[in-house]
Amino acid sequence: MKTENDLISDAEAGKHPCFDEQARKKYARVHLPVAPHCNIQCNYCNRRYDCVNESRPGVSSAVLSPMQAVHYLKALNEKMQNISVIGIAGPGDPFADPQETMQTLRLLHREFPEKIFCLSTNGLDLNPYIDDIAALGVSHLTLTVNSLQPATLAKIYRWVRFKRRVYRGEEGGEVLSEQQLASIPMLKRKGIKVKINTVVCTGINDGEISEIAQKTASLGADTMNCIPMYPADNTEFSHLKEPSKEFIKMLRADMSKYIKPMTHCARCRADAAGLLRHDSEDAMSLIGRFSTMVVNQGEGRSRVAVASNEGILVNLHLGEARKVYVFEQSRNGYHFVEIRNTPAQGGGMERWKELAEKTLGDCQAVLVAGIGENPMIILQQNGIRVIRMNGLIDAGLDAVYLNLPLKTLCRSEYTRCGESCRGTGTGCG
Repeated sequence: MKTENDLISDAEAGKHPCFDEQARKKYARVHLPVAPHCNIQCNYCNRRYDCVNESRPGVSSAVLSPMQAVHYLKALNEKMQNISVIGIAGPGDPFADPQETMQTLRLLHREFPEKIFCLSTNGLDLNPYIDDIAALGVSHLTLTVNSLQPATLAKIYRWVRFKRRVYRGEEGGEVLSEQQLASIPMLKRKGIKVKINTVVCTGINDGEISEIAQKTASLGADTMNCIPMYPADNTEFSHLKEPSKEFIKMLRADMSKYIKPMTHCARCRADAAGLLRHDSEDAMSLIGRFSTMVVNQGEGRSRVAVASNEGILVNLHLGEARKVYVFEQSRNGYHFVEIRNTPAQGGGMERWKELAEKTLGDCQAVLVAGIGENPMIILQQNGIRVIRMNGLIDAGLDAVYLNLPLKTLCRSEYTRCGESCRGTGTGCG
């Protein structure tokens, strides 16, 4: 029996040009290039960000920050009235840059709740985020599965980086395949439509397409797309011959015994915008302009982090805080969200960059009892307001959300911390 999410997803599929062939002539899609890094190295992939003449995955003319992406999409939506789908497909992998991906989804879900949200991923680091992406309106996901055999995957991927460890050879293939296959039923339980992409590499995996179709269909995948590998320059597979249209047609007919084939793929860029096979020239011009736009990086962030011992008082210097308490405003006051660990001491400026970009990536402000000069600079550069105070957390939250003046025990947010706080990332002296 289909769930309510399934029914919504079915209705939306009719407006998704990649999942419904009839939609491709009417509805446009836009890919937002906010995730430049990747957690695997494909032997057919050369991610070039500045080439406007190639149409293939992994290519983008620019990379956008989450806020740049929002401004770009607002401008594009005014010019292009038929955009139905907002997707993130790299140019790396969305979950190799999860902070950027999730922040983009949060901002866009608020600005464009009527749009279809879609992701394209290799699935390696997807699983921890499935609940979150479903809550943020992602209804369609493309999962690239190039083989089920570790020996074949060892030929396709030079390395796989999972949980801070690099795997090579068949071991890397096993890790990747395990995560991919586990994700499909998890996605389906959330009512998310799943399309399988398989890059057909001549003499490598072209004899395994039916096996992939049968297995992924049994796990719940909705459709499958065979993409003929494009022999990109300066890659391990540059010498391979691109599969012919006739061969791909034969593969689709064979896999149709198990799963619905997609037959109208445009092999889209990571910054594609417009109808399939008819990308917009206006979009190319706009994305270049917005990629250099200076925006308020704190804009659109809804949460506040607090350096606190117990979650009641602001009473820790940032350098000594092993964790931060995260709050957000709700209809009934302030809502405690979660406790987050801060980056380990050491590492100098890199510690503060990681704190600003990852730990506090969705926060507009941080409440601290003290802070050094270096972390102050890094946080402010990342659009995070620093409020230095002592006292009840609610008083600091009132200052952020209600613009009320700080009361007793509070200090100016720009006062320098004591001489012992040198901002070296090693904690307070």
